[in-house]
Amino acid sequence: MHSGLSTARRFSRGFSRTAVLAGVGAATLAIAIAPASAHVTVTPSTAAAGAYTTLTFKVPTEADNASTTGLDVQFPADTPIASVSVRPKAGWDYKITKAKPSKPLTTDDGQVDEVVSRITWTAAPGSAGIKPGEFDTFDVSAGPLPTGAGSIVFKSLQTYSNGNVVRWVDLAAAGQPEPDHPAPTVTLTSATADSSGSTSTSGSASASPAAAATGGDGDDDTTARTLGIIGIVIGVLAGALSAVYGIRAARRQA
Repeated sequence: MHSGLSTARRFSRGFSRTAVLAGVGAATLAIAIAPASAHVTVTPSTAAAGAYTTLTFKVPTEADNASTTGLDVQFPADTPIASVSVRPKAGWDYKITKAKPSKPLTTDDGQVDEVVSRITWTAAPGSAGIKPGEFDTFDVSAGPLPTGAGSIVFKSLQTYSNGNVVRWVDLAAAGQPEPDHPAPTVTLTSATADSSGSTSTSGSASASPAAAATGGDGDDDTTARTLGIIGIVIGVLAGALSAVYGIRAARRQA
């Protein structure tokens, strides 16, 4: 009687340890396969100063009960871009707002005394916008990129069909965690650096949207896959340990 009770206790302890391991594996797997917090982002994430490039703003709809119906991207006044043009998008209207820079910009074509200060996209009447669980992209050709700045910040406002507005305007601070609503940012490298999605300053053609779109999402996808593999491995190990404890307990009981 005492031996049977002892065996039961050992089996219970083994099962408890295995359950904990299995729980950790399941939790890790769930975290890995769950969608990461989706932000409004811009690609490429880095580009050469002085270059022309295609900026692609990626907009996911995080709300469960509303669609994205508007995107307002603000171009920084302190790092103006001389030439900006918008790729037309079916189902969306856009409005370009211009302003005078603090001082005229000098380009190969002469001085520029008026630059784009913001671009506002609005879902056209009858359009559903970006539905929950979906994302879409908005392309802008821009250049030459500023040469006297380390980065360009595009503060953005995302409007939902229920009237809510999400302000992607927070600036990241060195050594601090990423803010809840980071502003889309492009880091500028030296003009001679080979930056993804950018072209030389002498060319007027912009990078293709497909090339630009791969600027930042690949890292996120790789991280998600890595976490997924780790979660699966932990889950398999937990299952194997559970089987081993079960077999040992059965043999002792026999």
